[in-house]
Amino acid sequence: MLKRIIYLIILFVIFSCEKNNNSPNIVFILADDLGYGDLSSYGSETIETINIDKLAENGVKLTSYYAAQPVCSASRAAILTGVYPNRIGIYNAFGPTSDSGISHNEYTLAEMLKDNGYKTGIFGKWHLGSKKEFFPTNHGFDEFYGILYSNDMWRWHPEYPEGYPQDLLLYRNENALKEIIDQSNLTKDITTESINFIEKNKGNPFFLYIAHPQPHVPLFVSEDFEDLTGNGLYADVITEIDYSVGRVLDKIEEIGLTENTIVVFTSDNGPWLSYGNHSGSSGIYREGKGTTWEGGVRVPSIIKFPNGLKPSEIDEPIMAIDWMPTFANITRSKLSQNKIDGKDIWPLLSGEVNQSPHEKLYFYYRVNELHSIRMNDWKIQFSRTYRSLNGKKGGKDGIPVKYEMNNIDKNELYNLKDDPQERIDVYDKFPEIAKKMEELAEKARVELGDNLKGRKGKGNRLSKN
Repeated sequence: MLKRIIYLIILFVIFSCEKNNNSPNIVFILADDLGYGDLSSYGSETIETINIDKLAENGVKLTSYYAAQPVCSASRAAILTGVYPNRIGIYNAFGPTSDSGISHNEYTLAEMLKDNGYKTGIFGKWHLGSKKEFFPTNHGFDEFYGILYSNDMWRWHPEYPEGYPQDLLLYRNENALKEIIDQSNLTKDITTESINFIEKNKGNPFFLYIAHPQPHVPLFVSEDFEDLTGNGLYADVITEIDYSVGRVLDKIEEIGLTENTIVVFTSDNGPWLSYGNHSGSSGIYREGKGTTWEGGVRVPSIIKFPNGLKPSEIDEPIMAIDWMPTFANITRSKLSQNKIDGKDIWPLLSGEVNQSPHEKLYFYYRVNELHSIRMNDWKIQFSRTYRSLNGKKGGKDGIPVKYEMNNIDKNELYNLKDDPQERIDVYDKFPEIAKKMEELAEKARVELGDNLKGRKGKGNRLSKN
């Protein structure tokens, strides 16, 4: 009897190992404040991104992919939880002294994969809470190397140094290693740490989350890339990020994992336009970071998986909330028991269907304000204020200019197929479309709330533990 039990245990272990070894690795690379027009594969004429372009050529290039919100913390929360960040009480960007962070009641992408036998690591920027209970190592990541919040939240902030009196600290797991004053080697070091993680875990399925602090200001580049492009510091920074992507892909190929590794490259929101020559480009799209106009939320996104996806280009609207359910499907992982908003986009990515699984996408900003909705080719912008440069040039060499505030006096409707720049308001020409989208807005207000209307959502959860 004992021999039989031991035999069954051995069979179980063997079966489990075989299952884990066949599970695809996931490398998720996130740039900070990189705009739609910052990659040569997305139309940049001043920045050549050779490695990312190769990723796009051999993968699925998404041209209507959206960040969940046009700001750091909220956007990252969506990636890791599969929900609209306002549903879980995460808004804007957490500061170093914030008491809030991602709740232990939320089941993260890292926790999901770890529970399925994956090794998990984050290298770069976390920005989902800086108190110990919110550290990434307490939310599913085996390893952490990087910073807890944005790289400008330090005592040299150009506008609010009094708001960030602390040092910017570099962490390994839960231990502060040193103060970072010169960030020149941060992209290089994050990449090296990521490569070491791959090498260490090559015999086991792994989830590697590379969250580059760049090109968020202040801009830093290593000596090898300084003045390399001749097109300014911002172009140098993007070129180094591109080189970093190439280093990671080369390591994956070197150890024979290319076919069974999913690689995603994307951005957390659009460019911070007030920084001028230290900011990126929204391409043809209107406005940038801090708005729900297309330039603030539509960002580059590429996914490559040789073992499951053919090269293609997809223009259907999808969002950062979709990664978690999609990865759950691919890896046969168990999703959170909490309600999620994302959809499994694998059928779309693989060509099984040609339409987005979303009837609509909601765009919230600030503290639970419903600003916009996209439905098929239509986008409605609700009455509110928003920031804009209004044609002014941005700042120079790290010093931003001030935004102005504009009013939207009544709801505006745009057809993104005919008018991707959102310049021609057709609200009065298509009253039935406008009415339907306003009905969708009302459903959102019931479920998620809307502070612009004084509404609290019945489906919201708290972010604080």
